[in-house]
Amino acid sequence: MRKNKFKVVVYAITKNEEKFVDRWVDSMQEADEIVVLDTGSDDETVSKLQARGVKVTVQKIEPWRFDVARNKSLEAVPDDADICVCTDLDEVFVPGWRTTLENLWQEETTRLRYNYNWSLDEDDKPLVNFYIEKIHIKKGYRWTHPVHEVLSYDGIENFLTTDDITVNHYPDKEKSRTSYLPLLELSVEESPKDDRNVHYLGREYMYYGKWNEAIDTLIYHLTLPTATWKDERCASMRFISRCYKNLKRYDEAKLWLDKAMVEAPYLRDPFVERELLAYSLNEWYDVIKYGKRALSIVEHPKSYINEIFSFDGTPYDLMSLAYYYIGEKNLALEYVKKALIYSPNDERLLNNKKIFEDALKN
Repeated sequence: MRKNKFKVVVYAITKNEEKFVDRWVDSMQEADEIVVLDTGSDDETVSKLQARGVKVTVQKIEPWRFDVARNKSLEAVPDDADICVCTDLDEVFVPGWRTTLENLWQEETTRLRYNYNWSLDEDDKPLVNFYIEKIHIKKGYRWTHPVHEVLSYDGIENFLTTDDITVNHYPDKEKSRTSYLPLLELSVEESPKDDRNVHYLGREYMYYGKWNEAIDTLIYHLTLPTATWKDERCASMRFISRCYKNLKRYDEAKLWLDKAMVEAPYLRDPFVERELLAYSLNEWYDVIKYGKRALSIVEHPKSYINEIFSFDGTPYDLMSLAYYYIGEKNLALEYVKKALIYSPNDERLLNNKKIFEDALKN
């Protein structure tokens, strides 16, 4: 007789992640079963997983697509599973997640939205936090898109949302993401009006320094009738501005940040980016103007769109420097002290504090 109300099965894909196996399996042990699709490891990933009791299938996916791999791993989940939990080996559940899941889940539930810490600092404090939706029933779901894959359902979904289940993400910083750009290009080729992946493609072009391709793609994103989420539209505008900044077309960079601020005036990000742009151009009064506007926004939305620099010490740091350069030494010291709250051991900030203190003595 089963102890729990529901049968919970974790499933994942992996390749060459032996260093994560024990931590990941420890985190997933609350499930009834763990199944993994290995897509061609040449290290000890498979043997280590099997030694921990994980059911492993090995299959190379050629040509590589994340959605195909995810669907193959989902196929390995037994049909009598009530709840499927998709994770990656660089992710860790906060303990107790299974009990919470049991208490939340209803017979009619199809999918759960829960807390995801995508980026954490050295003290495990979340830097970027949002909801993900990778806990679901098996029947009716499939993964779509070659990269940045999402779950699609063939019926009407019945969502639950909770902050009481949390996954922490500890990425392998050495892992290559070179496959993302061609897969995003393929994704947009397959679904040219999918606003989400058009946005991702424009962002990826920006990461690669393909400034003109990024600008064209992000402007195209903004023209799509389904591109209605203001946070993401604001991000596209900010990214267009970054591209123009790198092209040294500063007036256009400012113009697009003006648009971003109008699009989502409740977000700090466009104001901090405008502050950063002003700093790069030695426009000290604009640094102070946009820094103050950024800091007047205190709410930190739960979204992957947020930039880490918007809610760390960056706005204070830039304002301290701007105040110093316009001769306001007292305010320079006040703001560098605020920046140091976020990074108390930062040598540059500590040195700036000493410079400002010495300047006030003379």
